[in-house]
Amino acid sequence: MRGLLLALLLTTTVFAAQSELKVRIADRVVSLPLERYVAAVLAGEDADERSDEALKAMAVAARTYAVDMRGRHAADGYDLCDSTHCQRVNPAAVTARLERAAADTAGEMLWYGGKPAFTAYTSDCGGTTEDGAAPYLKSHPDVWCLHGPDSRWHWSADANQIARVLKNAGLRAPNRLDRVSILNRTASGRASVLLLSGPGESVRMSASSFRFAIGRALGWNTLPSDAWNVNGGDGHFYFEGTGSGHGVGLCQRGAAQMGGAGHTYREILAYYYPGTTLGLNAAGLAWQHLSGEVISLATVQPDNDRIALSAAERLAKALSARTAWPVPAGIEIRVYPDLDAFRNATGEPGWVAARTDGRRIHLQPVALLRSRGLVDSTLSHELAHVMMEAQAAPGLPLWFREGIVDYLGNARTSGVARIPAEADLRQRSDPAAARRAYAEAEAMVASAVRTYGETTVLGWVKRGLPADVTKASISQTPTKSR
Repeated sequence: MRGLLLALLLTTTVFAAQSELKVRIADRVVSLPLERYVAAVLAGEDADERSDEALKAMAVAARTYAVDMRGRHAADGYDLCDSTHCQRVNPAAVTARLERAAADTAGEMLWYGGKPAFTAYTSDCGGTTEDGAAPYLKSHPDVWCLHGPDSRWHWSADANQIARVLKNAGLRAPNRLDRVSILNRTASGRASVLLLSGPGESVRMSASSFRFAIGRALGWNTLPSDAWNVNGGDGHFYFEGTGSGHGVGLCQRGAAQMGGAGHTYREILAYYYPGTTLGLNAAGLAWQHLSGEVISLATVQPDNDRIALSAAERLAKALSARTAWPVPAGIEIRVYPDLDAFRNATGEPGWVAARTDGRRIHLQPVALLRSRGLVDSTLSHELAHVMMEAQAAPGLPLWFREGIVDYLGNARTSGVARIPAEADLRQRSDPAAARRAYAEAEAMVASAVRTYGETTVLGWVKRGLPADVTKASISQTPTKSR
């Protein structure tokens, strides 16, 4: 069930697993559902020939990366591009097998500390992965990558051509390039800082800037990775290296070998992202559990959040006394430590304060709700959902269920009493439309209470709605009070 709408629209962004991504493909911006986007990434990565388990591992990595990086190009009016800057996508090349890999892992992501992990991946690590900017992206030998065919490569280049390419890319380089030296290497042995020398001039340059300039001008297969050595003489340089790509995270070549050897996608992901947790929700949080008389609370900040437990116990008893609905056993309130963790776990936007699934209430940070004076109203709303759903007759309309819950929590409403479109109650993209739909549903219930009495209307939860109440409206005038 959708939770209580916040009075103020929060300005932070949200990613819902059911939402679409705006992706720039060539010169157009298109909207792709998440799982279609994941399949298109698999197609863009030429992944169809890999084992099924390697495909599924890539699908999880691509999905998590998209969630983590969504809005990277927000200033340009879209979320992600179709190049290696974000992820390569090719919707036209999606096959049934790639769609199945996305569907088989639908919604699954890797989590670290309650947030989506940074799931970088690389084509071929050359036998050693590279350090990344996360505890689960440490450099380590990759025995699976070494199981495959030799990935060594060679490239010979004219010194003048290299100097010209660098200058055309806007990089400073000697006019005549006599020597390329590797000054520093990374933990995995990849080139990190270069020294380019010429007559009377030496220039430091990052190895990645050097490689990107060469790749853009001469093709990405010329200098495919930073794992290389170089020798030069007579105006030419001779490069010898291994692997392809930056080397961080999942090695697609190694994952293919693991999948072919019978390892599952879960084992592949654990090998390349150790310490992350695979799941549908914000996994990786160190939950602590507090118990009340009838309700429990899961939190990572018990001293800050225990106030929500005592409030919930008090509100549940009051609701039960008013409605004659018993408080069901097994209610758990899960308080998230920050807004990102809440949104990642629930898929709800920032203007929704809570979400209830069965008997578990997912709650935004208590401190945030307290700052807006919404702790009691939010808990009352969600507890009413739990208690009502435990009584609800099969097929009870969504508008009535939401309207009853809002009615129980409010003393006044200004909505027009009419049955709102179910799509407006379920949608996540337009907070104004959602508020209007909820207000209409609440006004419908309030009008029914004025006509039939509160006890009778609450009884409809168990019995179902009478035929005359399912008409388009009970009253077309705004309901100002109860």
